[in-house]
Amino acid sequence: MADDPVSSDHRPDAGTAAVPAVPAVLSRRARLLLAAALVLAALNLRPAISGLGPLLAEVRDGLGMSGTVAGLLTSAPALCFAVFGGAAPRLARRWGPAAVVTGALAAVTAGLALRPLAGGTAAFLAAGVLALAGIATGNVLMPVVVKRWFPDRVGPMTGLYSMALSLGTAAAAAFTVPLTGALGGGWRLGLGMWALPGALALLVWLPVARTCRARAGSADRGGGGTGADGRTPPVRVTRSPTAWALGVFFGLQATAAYVTMGWLPQILRDAGVPAATAGLLLAVAMGLGIPLSFVLPRIAARLGHQGPLVAVLAVCGLGGYAGLWLAPAGGAWAWALLLGVSNCAFPLVLTMIGMRARTGAGVAGLSAFAQGTGYLIAVPGPLLVGVLHQHTGGWHAPLLLLAVLMAVQLAVGTVAGRDRCVEDGH
Repeated sequence: MADDPVSSDHRPDAGTAAVPAVPAVLSRRARLLLAAALVLAALNLRPAISGLGPLLAEVRDGLGMSGTVAGLLTSAPALCFAVFGGAAPRLARRWGPAAVVTGALAAVTAGLALRPLAGGTAAFLAAGVLALAGIATGNVLMPVVVKRWFPDRVGPMTGLYSMALSLGTAAAAAFTVPLTGALGGGWRLGLGMWALPGALALLVWLPVARTCRARAGSADRGGGGTGADGRTPPVRVTRSPTAWALGVFFGLQATAAYVTMGWLPQILRDAGVPAATAGLLLAVAMGLGIPLSFVLPRIAARLGHQGPLVAVLAVCGLGGYAGLWLAPAGGAWAWALLLGVSNCAFPLVLTMIGMRARTGAGVAGLSAFAQGTGYLIAVPGPLLVGVLHQHTGGWHAPLLLLAVLMAVQLAVGTVAGRDRCVEDGH
């Protein structure tokens, strides 16, 4: 998590000392292979999560799963990202980023293949954790690979990676139910089929790992470094109000995103929306991240204070929750659009992390702190939504909780959006 893809775009000096440029040792063919590998890996970093929501009701019935355990399923991504993502830089220092990403894709593929074979809740959760551990590792190291092998094209390659990530999220949400029906299978087939794209990505990454090892040698080692350049004193981000505001903001936006991915289809289905339509609406909400992930960072970088953008996204989120409270089925398309816009706080917070520090060491430390803190904060949110739904029998209490959290997100996001740098103690 210490390497942030946005920081290099908006702070030219950020992280440059941490990641030596080595593209000259790669041929054009090798760079094209790596670009294709990046896209395939990104496509596989979300279907394990977004493909589960549209079939969550069938999974619960098939495994006899309680609402609390179902809530745990929607909290598991944030918990695994916080726990397993922290180990990725150390693994990369020893084995090289490309080799570790290849291993991560193997874990994702295996988890997706094993999850449908589970005969009970415990085995289903264990397979899911295996897939999420691979996703967590990929989340951290993919930006490292971009910055190491494409230092001259960080912006375009990050945009390509972000688009593929959003596309994979939306595709799994939209097509899981229709493909399951077309193939004449149940929820096990619907979840298991997403192991096939993972296997394809793994086949491409195997030669990539060999290429990186053979042509980069020891230069590939250390790609998961901390980002400290050794020439500046360490930044004590834990004493920075801005760092804490960013960490809380990151956690709350992640909470909203995982609740949307995990529970929005179920909320809509309980209101009478067909399962296929509910999955399509989730795809629309997630798919908005494809174009907005390009637009928002550029707008944010031109503003002296990102508070107005934080406010716009929060108002959209509050509007979506209000709509789900008052008319979940009647205005389902509008609520999905509003929540999709609101969930684009993710590229915004990444941009702010890059703008709230001026040195490579500062960006690395702030990114690690904000993401680590944020994912831990995001763990209980989806679980609480499941518990509240189970004990109240409806969605009003969960939606009220989400509205309160969105109001807090607005407040801390406004603080985080001020033009301050953590190196100055702010």
